[in-house]
Amino acid sequence: MSDFGFTHVALAVSDIDASVSFYTKYARMTVVHRREDKANQSEVAWISDLTRPFVIVLIKTDEINGVLLPESHLGVACRTREEVDHLCDEARLEGVLLKEASEGGYPVGYWAYIRDPDGHTLEVSYGQEISFTVKQAMDN
Repeated sequence: MSDFGFTHVALAVSDIDASVSFYTKYARMTVVHRREDKANQSEVAWISDLTRPFVIVLIKTDEINGVLLPESHLGVACRTREEVDHLCDEARLEGVLLKEASEGGYPVGYWAYIRDPDGHTLEVSYGQEISFTVKQAMDN
């Protein structure tokens, strides 16, 4: 059976290894597929958190023609507030923390922004109720 529904987001990156390292550390993702795209003469890596059939496709390019800035961002849920704080501490030490963690109330939760190696924004959060909200919509 072929995949159905939302399967991936593709990001242009300048260094596949640096991006894989960043998303492994800050989003608990791992490479599930990697190849040299001979047609485009580019490296490609698919990374996933292995929780659902969804990947971020990292595509190496010579030039990044736009980045996901804070309002346009990727979001990853953490298991605890302490995990968000720990990731913020790490990001602060590395100089990539864009926005300190703050409580956004229901349904936003506790969240912060971190900058990836190419300037794309990753939101780390705890307490967002995405699955509950989607399930409610499906039940209606």
